[in-house]
Amino acid sequence: MTSQSQGIHQLLQAEKRAKDKLEEAKKRKAKRIKQAKEEAMVEIDQYRMQKDKEFRMKRSKVMGSQSSILEEMEEQTLQKIRDLKGSYEKCVEHVLTQVLDMVCDVKPETHANYRAAD
Repeated sequence: MTSQSQGIHQLLQAEKRAKDKLEEAKKRKAKRIKQAKEEAMVEIDQYRMQKDKEFRMKRSKVMGSQSSILEEMEEQTLQKIRDLKGSYEKCVEHVLTQVLDMVCDVKPETHANYRAAD
């Protein structure tokens, strides 16, 4: 009977060692998963910072070109305004004279459809 109890005792010890090894393996696995997550987060942060930097550079290029286009449009607008003012100054006297002549020099005459009453 001692050999049986000794065999059972050995089996129980082997089972305990197996459980301990299993627990240790689970802990190592959890530790590796946690470490992998941390490394992944670091990589994600680096990637995000790199893409953000690229985006800011592209945006500054585009906004810079938009700003030069905006300045060019403003200059063209101001030039057109100057041209229109010059044209106005040149023609205002002539137009005013024509309008005043038409308004002030009234020539009374009967309308072509007017019929005199008998």
